[in-house]
Amino acid sequence: MLVCPECGHEWQAGEDKVDTSEDRILDSNGNVLEDGDTVTVIKDLKVKGSSAVVKVGTKVKNIRLVGGDHDIDCKIDGIGAMKLKSEFVKKA
Repeated sequence: MLVCPECGHEWQAGEDKVDTSEDRILDSNGNVLEDGDTVTVIKDLKVKGSSAVVKVGTKVKNIRLVGGDHDIDCKIDGIGAMKLKSEFVKKA
């Protein structure tokens, strides 16, 4: 067994590299999202700090993927720039 001195992770010496599929961002149906995709909102979303609501079926074009909890950065017509969670959208 090998041990990482920084985090304490243990692995076998002959083990292959770790699968990097964890870095992919998936929509609610499990499809892989990429920069520039068009997605559709699957749930009414209240906009924090405003009385506006993003309705079900709203199409969002040209998304940009970012790290963090809200992993989609986009611009929605009538509302403006905002961040969305990938679990509330599906690929169009």
